Amino acid sequence: MRDLVNDDDYSATELGSHWFEGPEPGPAPDRREGEVLRFGPGVTAAAARRAGNTPTAVQIWQGTPPGAPPPRPSRPRWPRRYALAALVLVAVLAFLAWREYGPRVAVRDVAVAAAGPLGCDGTADVVGVVRTDGRPGTLTYHWERSDGTRSAPLRETLARGQREARLHLLWTFHGPGAHRAVARLVITSPDARAAEGAFTYRCG
Repeated sequence: MRDLVNDDDYSATELGSHWFEGPEPGPAPDRREGEVLRFGPGVTAAAARRAGNTPTAVQIWQGTPPGAPPPRPSRPRWPRRYALAALVLVAVLAFLAWREYGPRVAVRDVAVAAAGPLGCDGTADVVGVVRTDGRPGTLTYHWERSDGTRSAPLRETLARGQREARLHLLWTFHGPGAHRAVARLVITSPDARAAEGAFTYRCG
């Protein structure tokens, strides 16, 4: 065999065309210099043929597989302290509603009495007696006197089972003379009622 490099008759044109053509394309190599090369997802066809196996499709489900029943929604659980606070709040609101809109005390009768006659520079104790049905509540009232004066609105709180309230008016007189005094008790709430009582002042 001749040495192609030292032969004077050597010409590149004399070479067959197959010297310039690369090898026919085939499967990509699986190994090169000890390193595994992977082309595309999964196992290559060539590696599968060498191993004598066929690629196996693996399906990974995310979430709930088909045909499985849907998961039940979890119910939130309140801590016990929140439940206790809610019960207390409901009880307070119920009490306020009962006090505001529940049955109230009803006035049955009103009477006014005063001792007399009253002497010089004396003070009369006028007593108004209010009889109720015994339910709890508040009476709103004021006093009116025959000298043209009137007290500010007053309140009397009644406990459950209390069927009578005694309301007092102190009326003081000075100097000589004689005077017939009239005191009038006016109930404005819960029922509009009124009653009056009279006494005499004498001095000199």
